[in-house]
Amino acid sequence: MAKMKLLKRTDRTVEIELVGEDHTIANLIAKYAIKKPGVVYSSYIISHPLVGNPVIVISTDGSRDPLDVVEETLRDILRDTEEFTKALQEALEKGARCEA
Repeated sequence: MAKMKLLKRTDRTVEIELVGEDHTIANLIAKYAIKKPGVVYSSYIISHPLVGNPVIVISTDGSRDPLDVVEETLRDILRDTEEFTKALQEALEKGARCEA
């Protein structure tokens, strides 16, 4: 499980460091967050590709708390992951039945 550090929080912007993570999860979070209503900027920064931790930066237009956006984004990622896992399991079960 990733450790997170809240580096900055204002009424419009949040910066969260993902300790021990890389581009994979940071990019996923940024891509999901930018689709949320009220989000005007969503990206991540890695200060050094070999030793740096990604820092997620999300800014809103002020209509939403950016930390609420992060929480909603993480819930959406979990939901989509569960749906994907279920679909994969069903496909594998169908494939196993076809081989028998």
